[in-house]
Amino acid sequence: MTSTLNSNKPYVCEYCKKGYMKESTLAVHMCEKKRRALQKDEKRVRLGFYAFGRFYKLSAGTKKEKTYDDFCTSPYYNAFVKFGSFLNNVKPLYPEKYIDYVVTSGVKLDHWAKDELYEKYALAFILKEDVHTALERSVSTMVEWSDNNDASWNSYFNYVNVNRAVWDIKDGKISPWLMLNCKSGKEMLSKFNDEQLEMVYHVINPQHWAMRFRKLPNDVQLVKDIAQESKL
Repeated sequence: MTSTLNSNKPYVCEYCKKGYMKESTLAVHMCEKKRRALQKDEKRVRLGFYAFGRFYKLSAGTKKEKTYDDFCTSPYYNAFVKFGSFLNNVKPLYPEKYIDYVVTSGVKLDHWAKDELYEKYALAFILKEDVHTALERSVSTMVEWSDNNDASWNSYFNYVNVNRAVWDIKDGKISPWLMLNCKSGKEMLSKFNDEQLEMVYHVINPQHWAMRFRKLPNDVQLVKDIAQESKL
């Protein structure tokens, strides 16, 4: 039937099979299937595709790997790409673990791209992670900040915008391991107003960290030594 319809239209879209009289018309034609095919290398789409594969593997028990064609023809394509955009913007801690977390959480796909779900996941890691991982990520965040603000990384606590600091703490990018064990980190916290302190309280929970620091004095000393050497 398609060939009959397009018999007088030599230029045919390989995705939707619609025919055109001019090659230039075909070149600017953009059906949904073609759009999805051309988006394949976009980061948000790649992340959505990875999550799509993990969903079918972990939740549905599918053994055969899903192809990009499977993804393109899925009715859930847009929802997974939306989640991919969320991942690309938030840059979560341990992205692959977070994807597996939401896939197995029982939460509906439409709700995966919600800050509340990520904050719950991030908090569990922040409160339990080892000191070396926490330090590495915190310093990496401070270096990134310094690159974007023409400043030395060890001046982060002194000069970072307070609202930026709040989000870095909430997202787990700056760990209490470092912030609460150096002078400049504690001085930065003193600049927070009541609303900002409330936003990060679940992360900097004094009772939790006081107990953690008591149990791990060698780790605390490691942080203090690094902070002193780095002039934090």
